[in-house]
Amino acid sequence: MARTAQVNQGFSLKDELFNETKVNRLAELFAPHAPGFHADAFTAEVMTRMLDLELKARITWIAECLRRHVPGDLPTVAPVLRAALPPPLDSTLTDDDFGDFIYAPLGEWVTDLVTEDNRDLGLDLLEEITQRFSMEWALRPFLLQWPEAALTRVAEWCDHENYHIRRLATEGTRPRLPWGQAVGLPFEATLPVLARLYTDRTRYVTRSVANHLNDIAKKDPELVVQTLTDWQAEGQQSPKEMDWITAHALRGLVKAGHPGALALLGYDPDMEADVTLACPATAEIGGKLEFACDIEGTKGARVLVDYRITFCRPGGKTSVKVYKLKQAKIGATGLTLSKVHRLKANASTFTLVPGPHLLEVMVNGSARAVAGFELVESAG
Repeated sequence: MARTAQVNQGFSLKDELFNETKVNRLAELFAPHAPGFHADAFTAEVMTRMLDLELKARITWIAECLRRHVPGDLPTVAPVLRAALPPPLDSTLTDDDFGDFIYAPLGEWVTDLVTEDNRDLGLDLLEEITQRFSMEWALRPFLLQWPEAALTRVAEWCDHENYHIRRLATEGTRPRLPWGQAVGLPFEATLPVLARLYTDRTRYVTRSVANHLNDIAKKDPELVVQTLTDWQAEGQQSPKEMDWITAHALRGLVKAGHPGALALLGYDPDMEADVTLACPATAEIGGKLEFACDIEGTKGARVLVDYRITFCRPGGKTSVKVYKLKQAKIGATGLTLSKVHRLKANASTFTLVPGPHLLEVMVNGSARAVAGFELVESAG
């Protein structure tokens, strides 16, 4: 008997994306097209383990169940898979999400079955499935095993009329794709793809281009700054969208205070500015840190103001996080900014530790004022 998800007070992304209702929906797509396929039996087997697994493991488990309930090699199952696909996502939009995660196992199923002899069929199937759910993770094994053939297909996808397929070309080749296998492609292999797609008229594609560049920037910041400089000079993208791509691609470098990135965004990293910072001496875990700063400098100068907190960690270690504060221009009487930073207790991703902390105000990538505060346990 199929298990059902336990109800709890917290939101569960994995249960929202993969649950019995969605598994049954997937089974109903295959039932009319796969000989001997029984939807109830498939759903029951998937549910015997799925709720005990994390999100990525659920994709793998469903793909494994598909292989058992629709047996055969890739040429055998390909007609069944194609017939079972739901209608494509709306190709007339200019932005969209991945599609429905329940179709992610289809890509893993393809990569599990693909061989040297049928790799082109495998790429054909990814091209079709990605119009229902993004196949960037499934493309990675192709790039690892057959980089030349895969990149040839990627180049063809750059000109496809469907923006989901164009987006696969840049997203699937990203150096640091979340959840995806590392492929280690040389940047000169993927930059021509980005050069063809940064002019795209859909944000879904240009966002992927910017994310791809942000990945590259972690290894070669100068290459990214120069690439964006060249693209701006070409004038092939609308000024507004080019500005958005540039800012999104350089976000990591801006946090790091990279002078070339800041200058490309119109912020002088060497500008003169005097900053006065007012910060309390103590703050409570579970409470908030309220601070304010006054910035004096040349009237009309553009400033990108961030703040950086050095957190106390167990064992005497520290960690640093950078947060956005304001993009503005200095007025005739300067610029005054304030911020309430929440100090959430018992956060699952970052646990606060009592002890000495440091707050720094950054103007155009440089620390201009600093103050220490003691983080203490809540009195309540």
